[in-house]
Amino acid sequence: MSSPVPEPELRGFPPLGRCRVMGIVNVTPDSFSDGGRFYDTDKAIARGLTLAAEGADLVDVGGESTRPGAQRIDVAEELRRVRPVVRALAADGVAVSIDTMRAEVAAAAVDAGAVLVNDVSGGQADPGLPAFVAEAGVPYVLMHWRGHSADMQKRAEYADVVADVRRELLAQFEAVLARGVAADQVVLDPGIGFAKLPHHDWELLAQLDVFTALGRPVLVGASKKKFLGRLLEAPDGTPREPDGRRTATDAVTALAAAAGVWGVRVHDGEANLDAVRVATRWRQAAASRPAHPGGDRIALRGLRVFGRHGVFERERLDGQPFVVDVVLDVDTAPAARADDLTLTVDYGGLADRLAAVVAGEPVNLVETVAERLAEVCLATAGVRAVTVTVHKPQAPVRHEFGDVAVTIVRSAGAGEVTHIHE
Repeated sequence: MSSPVPEPELRGFPPLGRCRVMGIVNVTPDSFSDGGRFYDTDKAIARGLTLAAEGADLVDVGGESTRPGAQRIDVAEELRRVRPVVRALAADGVAVSIDTMRAEVAAAAVDAGAVLVNDVSGGQADPGLPAFVAEAGVPYVLMHWRGHSADMQKRAEYADVVADVRRELLAQFEAVLARGVAADQVVLDPGIGFAKLPHHDWELLAQLDVFTALGRPVLVGASKKKFLGRLLEAPDGTPREPDGRRTATDAVTALAAAAGVWGVRVHDGEANLDAVRVATRWRQAAASRPAHPGGDRIALRGLRVFGRHGVFERERLDGQPFVVDVVLDVDTAPAARADDLTLTVDYGGLADRLAAVVAGEPVNLVETVAERLAEVCLATAGVRAVTVTVHKPQAPVRHEFGDVAVTIVRSAGAGEVTHIHE
């Protein structure tokens, strides 16, 4: 039996066994979602307490609107809006995150009790913010960003949105690491709706595994956003208003949670927590399935081959060993009855073909190597299904570890069966 994907380590946040729900409190007069409903300090505090009571694991307090077209406010005004709300919620035992692009605001919020910094600029708006995060040691949400809200939609041009966002997000990650932020402090956010058009948002959501495969927790903020309004538009083409996008948001939450993200940033607590619970149970049931439908097995384990796969340049230049295990689902009866090698899998020849893949063309992801190995196995006569595990024992992880491995299960003619990181 397989088990659910382990939750990536995040400093100060023990594993929950499910996706976290981050509730939103916008202390702004111009939020796209609530139009200033919680601009008043007392109303903002009350909203945060309500979200916590509904089951939100974190309450994200922001004082500066980042809706498309929004103009910046000065730091004094941002502090005036958020500091009393953070202080009151933290004093009441609520886990608070601060949604800001400014080091000064983040510092004041952490001093008032915030436990996480959520920076939609991913360290680019204020170079002092990553430096503060490094010094304070607090967890840090780093979002894909191409510029401020006033004109960010002009930058929504991509050759391949998933590949481009992944590459740019990794560059932002490397930049904050260079400023002293530790890897175990960082949560990655692909930035749904930020310098993205609706079709970009859907492509990113459909391929969240590209981001969860990076080995850091992933946060998705899709709640009530424009791409849902467009999906739900009236017959005359009028987009559905934000308050009418709640159930669609719940659906995205369930799908994102089922895809294995660390957290979802949402405007409502109870319904989204219910969606997370459904997704969690779904994942548990899927993970409990047997890896194979039954039948005979041929296993080739511990095939050690030198390769040059990896995201980082040094991995391409220096290379490292990879270890491959394959378990083939076959019918061995005909070969056994005839005692004839031609009626079964020649594992010596298969080992040669697998080794050629690992030693061949470099790729970024172990997942890609595993997929190519599975294709080789399934192209072998008599193989009905295969489990491929690729181990990367010298992976660039900044902590002591035993192994990094990716396991995939594929069936001939049936496409993907499951996809498990270990």
